[in-house]
Amino acid sequence: MAFRDIRVTGDPVLRTPCEPIVTIDDTVRTLVEDLLETVDYDGRAGLAANQIGVSLRAFSWNIDDQIGYILNPVIVEVSDELQELGDEGCLSVPGLWYPCERANYARAEGIDLDGEPVVLEGEEIWARLIQHEVDHLNGKLYLDRLARDVRKQAMRELRASLELQAK
Repeated sequence: MAFRDIRVTGDPVLRTPCEPIVTIDDTVRTLVEDLLETVDYDGRAGLAANQIGVSLRAFSWNIDDQIGYILNPVIVEVSDELQELGDEGCLSVPGLWYPCERANYARAEGIDLDGEPVVLEGEEIWARLIQHEVDHLNGKLYLDRLARDVRKQAMRELRASLELQAK
């Protein structure tokens, strides 16, 4: 197992849709171990494989003292009811939090390392996690879902942040 560095905005891997996992081998097992170790820190709710540079459909979570993973997740249901507009952040967009609209309930289905079915579902923070991480696997960032005026502000702040980091 290894703690992995997080890829940040600007890295093309974050904008590339991830490939399905077709064979569960040692590479996939190591990926899951790395996802679980890397997400196991305070303030980290979820982590998609492409955030650590691997373009495979897998993510891990760390919510309510529950740490887990899912392979090949597909969102199969979301509610029409929307969450109260809540601030959302992302390890790949460090330090920036913006109001992002999400469904109040989401359900995803996938598999585990034994190929057995996994169902991940929930409301509020769980729903936000599922939608956020599957977006990552589809090559999208939460910034893409922001209201137009908020997105403009976010992009200005992101550019300024990246310029500071480059100095």
